[in-house]
Amino acid sequence: MASTAVAGQVLNSSNPAVVRVRQLIGGRGPEYSPGVTPWDLGQPTPAVVELAKSGTLPGDAATILVPGCGAGYDVVALSGPGRFVVGLDLCETAVAKAKQWSNAAAADGSLFAFVAADFFTWEPPELFDLIFDCTFFCAFHPSMRPAWAKRMAELLKPNGELITLMYLVIISLT
Repeated sequence: MASTAVAGQVLNSSNPAVVRVRQLIGGRGPEYSPGVTPWDLGQPTPAVVELAKSGTLPGDAATILVPGCGAGYDVVALSGPGRFVVGLDLCETAVAKAKQWSNAAAADGSLFAFVAADFFTWEPPELFDLIFDCTFFCAFHPSMRPAWAKRMAELLKPNGELITLMYLVIISLT
């Protein structure tokens, strides 16, 4: 399965939204102010950990996409025997951090890959059984959300599943 994922290069995108984001952050990734990434939990999203434990994730050579993967914690948490996960992020710095973190965590790198590319123009080698969107949708201006929906539909296999976590709410059950 690992042979189907190809590490991408950051694209010279003509997508107006991508161009504008790059203008706003000076062409750099979210670490444009070093160490200022308040959205980075430093670990997998609690909902992902519970989902992985639940035994309900697709298996048997399933492919999963995590767009806007950031540091890659959720990518590694969702990966496992029978599941290959692709973490996609526009930010080359985030992808480099994801690769570094996953190596340091001694994760099985044959079960996932990280790609730096534009979600709206990236052409994966195959479609996905599951897409896990953790606050990726929320990052887009409402005018871009129809394009998000269209692209999600294009990337999913027929009968594929889309899981979206719109806003991260951590509730202690103790």
